[in-house]
Amino acid sequence: MIVIAAFLLGAAIGWMRAAKAGGNRADKLQYAAAHALALTVLGLFLTIFLTRMG
Repeated sequence: MIVIAAFLLGAAIGWMRAAKAGGNRADKLQYAAAHALALTVLGLFLTIFLTRMG
């Protein structure tokens, strides 16, 4: 569940950052994908950490 939330949050953050910078649709999609990927990886590590801790 953390991974899915991290993916959605990352996509939203990336979309908003590109929109704030004045990017077009392709820029927004690229930022959304990059941020979603980065936060998904962090969410995966967090999930693994929490699972191993107890």
